Parts: sequence; structure tokens; C-alpha cells
Amino acid sequence: MSARSDEPAGEEEPAARSSAADSGDPGGTGPGGAPHGAHRSYAGRGWRGWHGSLGERWRLFRGSLFFPAVVVMLILAAGAGLFAGSYTYALADPTPRRIPTAVVGIDEGSPSRQAAFIEGLERALDTSLKIYDYPTYASAREAVKQQKVFAVLYVPERGGIQLDVSGASGASVAELLAKAAPAVGAKAGVPVVIKDLTPLQKGDPRGLALFYISLAAVVVGFVGAIQLGLHARDLNPAERIAFTAGYALLGGFAIAAVVDWWLEAVDLPFVESWMILALTMFTSGMVFTMFNTLFGKWAVIPTWGLMVVLGNPSSGGAVSWPLLPSVFGFIGRWLPPGASVNAQHAAVYFGDHQSARPFLVLGAWALGSAAVFLIWRHRHPGGRPASVSAEADSAAAP
Repeated sequence: MSARSDEPAGEEEPAARSSAADSGDPGGTGPGGAPHGAHRSYAGRGWRGWHGSLGERWRLFRGSLFFPAVVVMLILAAGAGLFAGSYTYALADPTPRRIPTAVVGIDEGSPSRQAAFIEGLERALDTSLKIYDYPTYASAREAVKQQKVFAVLYVPERGGIQLDVSGASGASVAELLAKAAPAVGAKAGVPVVIKDLTPLQKGDPRGLALFYISLAAVVVGFVGAIQLGLHARDLNPAERIAFTAGYALLGGFAIAAVVDWWLEAVDLPFVESWMILALTMFTSGMVFTMFNTLFGKWAVIPTWGLMVVLGNPSSGGAVSWPLLPSVFGFIGRWLPPGASVNAQHAAVYFGDHQSARPFLVLGAWALGSAAVFLIWRHRHPGGRPASVSAEADSAAAP
């Protein structure tokens, strides 16, 4: 029964409607039977109550449920454009910039053949080769294993030219060189022999499997952190970090097992690849947790921008870094997706020449993100008060 039963029945006054809405009464309903929300006083009336000066309309809009919906709509539109633009710019038309190439066998008789071939190859590719001279063929092959160069140009004393590519170092670069070199040699009157020093495995002829498993670790890593925030928001900081590490270990194992044992696409050095995937997933989760600490509910925007819009196309997994735009080719090695791809490539194809840099990059992002989270943990939307935490610990004790 109404508290104002002495008044004639009729439409409730706007002030009364506003009060009922702001009270959050679960029994009340809005248009279409929906529960009254905090913004019922403005948005519940649709657009009919939006009148007055421009400033007043803006104030009403800012306080309505329409405002966050419009913000999300605009952010999604901008994000879709940036996402498509980033991948198209980096991957749709890969163009060689400077390809690190080792040259061996320069003597009195070979410079003319070498110079003519290199000049013709640069003209055909519309790029320049970054030449490194090596005294022996063995030292040049070692440089390939260390991933310092992507090809070896061997000029013997007699005969033609041997061009060694490395499919495992970069399938797109190897394919480009192998396609252009014979035509250049024919034009220069020099026979060319193509050899792949480190061919890709049969189950992954395009060299994309390692990119895909790294992508899976990156995406599932921060999605897992989002889900912890939604469904286990009362975890304290140490518990949140521990559970992030837990799902990273399980997720990394699952990815490696499916790709290697089930699909048999790539023969992985299982433990090393598993640990790389787990570290990647943990780093991605902690990056989101850091941004969640700094930006609250909008954390997915900088996480998506850093890890997916910038990190994945610049990782060198889908297109080798000499074919990427110069900015992407540089930053990719210092972001978690690029570090993960580089570590996996070395583990699978150059096991004796694994570099510490990708692990240092992943570790720096993980530790830096965890430090931000721990230092400003009071800003993180999750957690529970110390008293509640103590009571929970006491209840769990035997």
C-alpha cells in the first residue's frame, strides 16, 4: 500500500519515481519489467525527459546508463579499426627492408660475380642486404644458428653462387630469397644453387605453428586474469599471483600436448616449450593485472592494445622481422609475444644456441607487472579486507 494513500490515484510524480529508482528496490521494475537501476531517474524515461540547456542535457547524459554504453560502443569501433589496421599494415604485404646476409668466399676472382648478384638481388627485392663477411663457411653457418643472419651467400673460386637460406629462421624471408635468386642469377649469367640449412618440420611447412601456440598463450593468459577478477575477486594479491601461475602451468602444458602429442604438428622439446608457454601465459596474465590495478574496469583496453594490436603482428611469428615495417621489427623483440616466439624458434630449431634475451624480456614484464600490482594493490578492484582474510585463514586451519 502506498504511504500517501490520501492522495488521489494517478501517475506517480517524477520526484517519487526518481526516489524509487535510486533506492535500488529489487521489487520495483522499469520499462519492460526490468529491475529499477541506479540510473532509473534519467534513463528509465528514455529520451522524453531530456530537455533544457545543452549543459543540463550533458549532465543528464553523463549520469545515465547510456553514457557507458556509448563509450564502449566508440571504444569498440576504434579498437576494431586499429586491430584490422595493425595486422594489415604489418602482415598483408610483407616487404623486405634489410636482410642480414653472411658472405663467404671472396677472393680475387669472385668479387665481380658477387657484386653483380647482390646488386641484382637487391634490385629484384627492392631492398638492401645487410652484408656480414665471414672467413669460413662454417663460421657463417654458425651465425645462422645464432640467428644473426638469415642467409649465407657462398662464392666459391669456380662455378656459380650458392645461396643458403634458413626456413626455420624466417619462412617468409627464405621463400622470398629462394624465389628471386634463380632469376637474378640467370640475368647475371651466374648459376645459383639454393639450399635450406634449417628446413621447417613437415607438420608445419609455413612455420606458423609456433606463432599460433604463442598467440594462444598470450590471449588465454590475460583472459584467465580477467576471469579470476570476475569469479574469484576476493583473492588477496599473493593468492592471485599463485593462481595465475597455476593456470599458466596447466595451460602451457595443454597447448604443448595438443600441438605435439595429439596433432603431431611440431616435434617440440617438450619441457622447454612448456615452460616458455607457461612463462608467456603468466606474463600476459600479470600484464592485465597490472593494468587492472592502474585503470580498473578499462584494463582490457591497454592489455589488448599492447599484447594483441602491437605485440602479435610485430612478433615475427607470422612474418619475419626483416619483412616487417621498421618500427614493428624493432619493438616486437621487446614485447612479450615477440619474446615468446623467439624463444620457441630457438628451442625447436636452434636448441644449442638459445638466447637469454627473450627470457629476460618475459621476466622483466612479469616482474614489473607484479611489482606494480603489489605496490598499488589497494587500487586493485579485487581482494578482501585483512579481517576477512584472517577469519578465512582461521576457518581453513585444521
